Amino acid sequence: MPLNKEKVKVLFVCTGNACRSQIAEGWARHLKSDVIEAYSAGVSPATLSSRATSVMAEAGVDISMQRSKHIDDVSDIEFDYIVTVCDNAREYCSIFPGAGKLIHRMFEDPSFMVAAEKEVMTAFRKLRDKIRAFVETMPESLEKLAKESRKAEE
Repeated sequence: MPLNKEKVKVLFVCTGNACRSQIAEGWARHLKSDVIEAYSAGVSPATLSSRATSVMAEAGVDISMQRSKHIDDVSDIEFDYIVTVCDNAREYCSIFPGAGKLIHRMFEDPSFMVAAEKEVMTAFRKLRDKIRAFVETMPESLEKLAKESRKAEE
């Protein structure tokens, strides 16, 4: 990407903007802030997950100042890509006004796991690491993923 090129604007969306999309925004800001302008939002915003904040802090990324936002709160921004990280958000974002190219990448939400806290935190760490691996491929992978998402919709 040329140095004079504007950053790629990416919106990560999930249902509550409490966990998955917040982790993705955190990784994009931490790993790719030179080429990506990252945002996150939710279809039905909830409170930022303390478990997500905790596992990201373990990895050296502070997302504690991020806040859950409704997708309408960012509707005035022209995004290059909108990445839905859950099926519910995918359905909603298909009608998002002024949307950039849509990408769907499903990540399981460990927030609703019924298990011992140690197991739940292990699931959060796995989620964190999967999302990091996904974000590390950006922005180069975005166009290819957008094409794949369009084909899957057909």
